[in-house]
Amino acid sequence: MSWLKRLFGMEKSENAQVNPTPQPVPQGAATATQSIPPERLGLNGEYDQSGLAKRVALAFDEDPQLDDVDTLWVAQTSSTVVLKGKVPSQDILKKMISVAGSVNGATDVNTDQVTVG
Repeated sequence: MSWLKRLFGMEKSENAQVNPTPQPVPQGAATATQSIPPERLGLNGEYDQSGLAKRVALAFDEDPQLDDVDTLWVAQTSSTVVLKGKVPSQDILKKMISVAGSVNGATDVNTDQVTVG
């Protein structure tokens, strides 16, 4: 099972991207000066409250070294990626931190709630 499917009940759409281009804000929905914050950017460039977490899950899916670790969850608090649960090794955790931190909009990766072993 993929990260996206397990965490968010979603299949990857063919347009889904880790770092998509923001879609224009619909006229009347906001002023011209407003744009989507990077941490709220969804898989297809739309506004998504959990956009950063979903894009990190997609980045994990796209990395062949990161099979779905079904004991780890991805969340977000503003622009911080929050990893929770258990990973099999320190090397896997380091790789996940690197991948998560490279996603546009991520300013930090919190692993306080991750155990290794």
